[in-house]
Amino acid sequence: MDNSFETLARAGYIARGVVYLLLGGLALSSAIWGGEDAEGSSDALSSLLGLPFGRVLLALVAVGLLGYVLWKLAQSLLNADDRDHDLNDWATRAGQLISAVANLFLMFTAARMALAMGGGEGGGNGEETASAWLLQQPFGPYLLGAVGAGVIGFAGAQFWYGATGGYRKHLSLPSGHGSWLDRICAFGLMARGAVFAIIGGFVLYAAFTVSAEQAGGTADALDYVRRLPFGAWLYGLGALGLAAFGAYGVIQGLYRHVDAPDMGDVRAASPL
Repeated sequence: MDNSFETLARAGYIARGVVYLLLGGLALSSAIWGGEDAEGSSDALSSLLGLPFGRVLLALVAVGLLGYVLWKLAQSLLNADDRDHDLNDWATRAGQLISAVANLFLMFTAARMALAMGGGEGGGNGEETASAWLLQQPFGPYLLGAVGAGVIGFAGAQFWYGATGGYRKHLSLPSGHGSWLDRICAFGLMARGAVFAIIGGFVLYAAFTVSAEQAGGTADALDYVRRLPFGAWLYGLGALGLAAFGAYGVIQGLYRHVDAPDMGDVRAASPL
């Protein structure tokens, strides 16, 4: 069971890496050759449909993302990374649980496209839909504001994780290529942290204005950067950073320490 779960977890990292490589590649293409604005994860997945055996590739990505979701659940609920029980590590595990839920939706999107069940076109703004639902709940603006603050906190942690090399303790990079692989990991993590900080700002503004339309995702964050002074350069740098984060996912799939849980771990975590 351990080897099978480890293989699935590694495939999950690679599948998520592929999504970000597509996302960054499309944005980088727009930065270099012009054309349409940045696209979101659903658009990145739909770009595979234009390739030979595109639906087969999407099915493989969906299976890989399922592995990623299961691994995130193992990290969060079973403490597969053997983290301490202090506040910082509990926050990390909570973030891993949220990541599992977010990537579950991405997995379903890839599966629907692979099975030709809709979703093959770019899709709507999932952040806006989720924000609208939260705003309809009791104390909705406060809940949405808490989510925005949480996203900004996650963004800062991700940037710091890349800047300080915190990711290294979970990787065993090959000695011959470790230096440049290390730079890719750091750059990708910091770039994704910066993009998520902007997304968190959008969510906070949506909570402040009680308007779900103000919320946005990765594509909106890159479009915002493009409108800043020197925006074309910053946009290109952000696109390259997202592609680097995709490469980081592939590197994780190949070189990360994966301590796959066994049935004993599952029984120990079960309340029954």
